[in-house]
Amino acid sequence: MSLPIRIAILGATGSIGRQALDVVRAQPDRLRVVALGANRNADALRELAMEFPTARTVLGSDALVALATDADADLVLVATPGVAALRATVAALEDGKRVALANKEVLVAAGHLIRRLSGGAGDRLRPVDSEHSGLWQCLVGEDLSAVSRVALTASGGAFRDVPLEALPGVTPQHALRHPTWKMGPKVTIDSATLVNKGYEVVEARWLYGLDYEQIDVVYHPESIVHAMIEYVDGSVKAQLAEPDMRLPIQYALLWDRAPSPAARFDWSADRSLHFGEIDVRRYPCFAVVLETARSGDLGAMVGLSAADELAVERFLHGDIAFTDIATLLRRGAELGARVKRSREPDLDEVIAIDSAVRASLGTPAVLA
Repeated sequence: MSLPIRIAILGATGSIGRQALDVVRAQPDRLRVVALGANRNADALRELAMEFPTARTVLGSDALVALATDADADLVLVATPGVAALRATVAALEDGKRVALANKEVLVAAGHLIRRLSGGAGDRLRPVDSEHSGLWQCLVGEDLSAVSRVALTASGGAFRDVPLEALPGVTPQHALRHPTWKMGPKVTIDSATLVNKGYEVVEARWLYGLDYEQIDVVYHPESIVHAMIEYVDGSVKAQLAEPDMRLPIQYALLWDRAPSPAARFDWSADRSLHFGEIDVRRYPCFAVVLETARSGDLGAMVGLSAADELAVERFLHGDIAFTDIATLLRRGAELGARVKRSREPDLDEVIAIDSAVRASLGTPAVLA
């Protein structure tokens, strides 16, 4: 029997981190936790330290890089939200680690850097998002050059059935009640605005080397079909599973098939699956992300990412209306595009753009 994979988890007390630990508990012979990190939740981290007494534990965002380069770790699960995880992801890849990436902003702000270090999705860089895991599973054994187009599915988030005229008055409490997934607050709000789907289009660009014209987003409220791939002959492959993040997490950690604690798909159930186009009137943030991505301005993407983190925080605190988020995203993209930098900014330049946009929008930088 081969030795267990030694894992460092960044964001161990968050939604993805907790579900990853469920996977570890279900695979004790194949997975071993050697390091656990959390940003703020000291009590939850202390409980995990008691359960995993041999694992190194660290608290605070400043320790992410040290955790990502832990000498005992074979694989680093990046499960902390926001661009603050960028330095740690780069450090892990430069250190020769395998990275299971559950963070969207890293690829949105610096996908060109991550692809240069990893070559895209594969053994070195393993996508954890259910949609990108679905794409990868559909690609196993296939030639990427035979792919005509791909589709990522979108549940529509908490406000998919709310009348358009009511959206200015929706509350953070309502926004955090996602109809099918249990996620952290940042990702849940990004799901309500559909920023997350715009981000996933950008991720697909860097993970698989696809052109933006090959990447579609399809409205699918049941969250059963996670991704579809159409090949040049017209054949379509789809990956289906009940909405349970433990399945894509396990696939990323093990990189093969094994019994899973995830919910089983009931194909005897009498149910329908629906698909449709994205209504950009309901999701203007989605349109802003795609417009910015297709412009090819990498600085604008960094600025948009910074503005989205700020916008989500302000909405959750009741400082702005839900419908104000799109305006702030556009402003962030404009500010990011103005910052002087290389055509393909390096790590320090990405951080400088992020800091400049946050300063212009009135919030402290999260990267140093």
